[in-house]
Amino acid sequence: MANVMYGPMQMVVIGFDEPEFHGKVLKELRSLREKGTVRLIDLLFVWKDASGKVTEFQATDLTEEERMRFGAVVGALIGFGAAGKEGGRAGAEAGAERVAEYDFGIAADQLATIADAIPADSAAAVMLIEHTWAIGFKEALRDAGGFVLAQGMVTPEALLLAGADLATAVEAAEKEEKEKKRVAVPAQ
Repeated sequence: MANVMYGPMQMVVIGFDEPEFHGKVLKELRSLREKGTVRLIDLLFVWKDASGKVTEFQATDLTEEERMRFGAVVGALIGFGAAGKEGGRAGAEAGAERVAEYDFGIAADQLATIADAIPADSAAAVMLIEHTWAIGFKEALRDAGGFVLAQGMVTPEALLLAGADLATAVEAAEKEEKEKKRVAVPAQ
């Protein structure tokens, strides 16, 4: 079997207070997919109206063969992490078999749990996306012997908070430096 390279995967769960987003979200997601920026591994939109009636929409970019292979890869990784090579083999088999129990990767009982958790007259989206734009970069890192030490998503709000903390620290350091200079000057 050829060495299959996947891009980094990301799970995103988004809530909508007002589920009237008129397809703009789907349009932008479609654009990202058409450009090859991301591949949709799994998407679930769940709407709950004021009376509690649930409507759902699911989608994936995976073919049936890819779903089986993806399930096997995820199962193998989990199994390998738990029990080495033997666990990896068993996990791959179990992962490929379990794909049949899932609708685009999310099991029916998980759908029910998500729907129950959504307040009336709101919506939620659960997406598992592959960052296909990063496949070549990931391959180059691997070929150079690189490996991930840490990763995470940084929001603009987090950057604002970090900037405010940095400004406070710089201000305190400048104040301390001025105080040191003032004390260091001998009185005449």
